[in-house]
Amino acid sequence: MVQEQLNKNLPVFILGPCGIESEEVVMKTADFVCKQRTKHADRAVFLFKSSFMKDNRTSSDSWSGPGIEAGLRILEKAGIEFDLPLVTDIHTADQAAPCAEVCHMLQIPAFLCRQTSLLNAAGKTGIAVNVKKGQFMAPWNMKGAVDKLKAAGCPLVLLTERGSFFGYGDLVVDMRSLTSMSSLCDGVIMDLTHSMQKPGAGGEYTEGDRTFVKQMARASAAWGIRGMFLEVHPNPPCALSDSAVMLNFAETEAVLDEALLHWEGPPL
Repeated sequence: MVQEQLNKNLPVFILGPCGIESEEVVMKTADFVCKQRTKHADRAVFLFKSSFMKDNRTSSDSWSGPGIEAGLRILEKAGIEFDLPLVTDIHTADQAAPCAEVCHMLQIPAFLCRQTSLLNAAGKTGIAVNVKKGQFMAPWNMKGAVDKLKAAGCPLVLLTERGSFFGYGDLVVDMRSLTSMSSLCDGVIMDLTHSMQKPGAGGEYTEGDRTFVKQMARASAAWGIRGMFLEVHPNPPCALSDSAVMLNFAETEAVLDEALLHWEGPPL
């Protein structure tokens, strides 16, 4: 069912809190995502995403998540209660199979986008995979990641643009990458919130500026893409990860409305 939805020419929205902070945060956010799916029925595909592990934190003292067992249990509960397809990050090859038993799509973090063993394991699960383009990668060099996944049997590969390093402590988005990557995969996703990060700009934490998210959504939708990735939280200032760029529910709803208003579909 999810694979059929993803194969339709409809915008795809991947939404959820950065990490699985608690069952309460996950369930509140999943409820919001469910309501957006109802609001935009037959206009878009909605998936719920959150991570059981945040494994690339700047500081060793940073919160890193509940772990795979507890995290998947909470994700599964949200998916069942709100009838939402699920997405989560995997960081090691041995996480692919258990995550694929619960989730409908696996996500490869940006810093691991070239990790052959991880891509092979993800591809062998037989479900869709979304690969974040590394901040250090040229868009056309993502062909290797796609080829590895396809060779392993992955039925649908998405690539996500999340910005490129611009000196130290900042990211920029080259919109041309949206078209460059579209010929390599089954669809390009624009990561609206991570692309607003300022990595390590806060010393032991990542800063960012969420005020540009709506404009980036409008530009990406008009440019022509497959979907968008948005980190959403009931109370972003209190979030344990990515608090500087996550959106609250009202902000997210406004961004979704804006994106769908300007949507042009995938680039030719």
